[in-house]
Amino acid sequence: MSKEEVIAAIQESAARLGHVPTFTEVRRTTKMSKHEIRKHFLTYSKALSECGLQRTGPGYEADATELFKDWAGLVRKLGKLPTMAEYEMHGSYSVRPLIRRYGGWVHVPAGLQDFARKEKLEGEWNDVLDVIARHKEEELDGRRTSGSTNGRPLRPRILKDRPIYGRPMMDMALGLAPTNEMGVVFLFGTVAKELGYMVVKLQTEFPDCEAFRLIDPEHCQLIKVEFEFESRNFLAHGHRIDDCDLIVCWKHNWEGCPVEVVELSKVIGQNLPLRHGDTENSKDRIQAGVTVPQSSPASRAKSKSSTRRRGEGQDRKVWKVGAQARVPVPHDHLQ
Repeated sequence: MSKEEVIAAIQESAARLGHVPTFTEVRRTTKMSKHEIRKHFLTYSKALSECGLQRTGPGYEADATELFKDWAGLVRKLGKLPTMAEYEMHGSYSVRPLIRRYGGWVHVPAGLQDFARKEKLEGEWNDVLDVIARHKEEELDGRRTSGSTNGRPLRPRILKDRPIYGRPMMDMALGLAPTNEMGVVFLFGTVAKELGYMVVKLQTEFPDCEAFRLIDPEHCQLIKVEFEFESRNFLAHGHRIDDCDLIVCWKHNWEGCPVEVVELSKVIGQNLPLRHGDTENSKDRIQAGVTVPQSSPASRAKSKSSTRRRGEGQDRKVWKVGAQARVPVPHDHLQ
């Protein structure tokens, strides 16, 4: 079949069926094969486009020109580039064809701008292309303002639709003291490096966290951490002592706690310095928020029993927090 015969057959099927036919429907009434479609049009969608027809809905690739006209029409209606939500609500298509074609919604304006120029649609859609151009200029200005040159930061871009506040009065990522466990988790993340920890895992199950802790300038150990707002909540939650190495809390109120505790309210209250610039005085301030388990015959026996259950070959050690390094201190020497 020639190209013209294929087009005529498709159009005849559409007129007879009252809708745009599928390729299966066309084959039922003609002798057309897939080879004819590939030979003249490559795909059935392109064949329909040559016939002035288009199938829409799930499973059918939207025509690029129709996508542009639909998107550009919404730009013209809104007077701005539509968000994904606005296009889903007011557009004739899903956002997926555009995202699939251009690799993301943020790339759609530039992609459609290039398409319009390639297809010579500037005359009819010049106002839409102007909107795209203005958007790109504003985006570029924002990058210039928020970026840096030769390592020197430039003035941040001011968002016109947001209120302006005075500068922060404290040198902390968390402006107010935590009032729950999530606040403790966030606050620990802001000081973990200074305390000598590197978090490698967070989870909703007990224990909450796994982290490496420095034991000297060249070595570290993996420990299990549980976050609590108050240390005694560890008991209220029914956690197993043997499965936790460290409790990080805001308030330490568990007298005789058998687990090492970092009490952030004391650590933060001492205005924690950076580790690499620590002095002997700063060492004392860092240690102020760290409580190690009390050493007693019962606790030592429990520790050794726990060690054997874990399959280790030596007594478990508790690591005190220091300024330049963490020095291993056996249970028997803890005061």
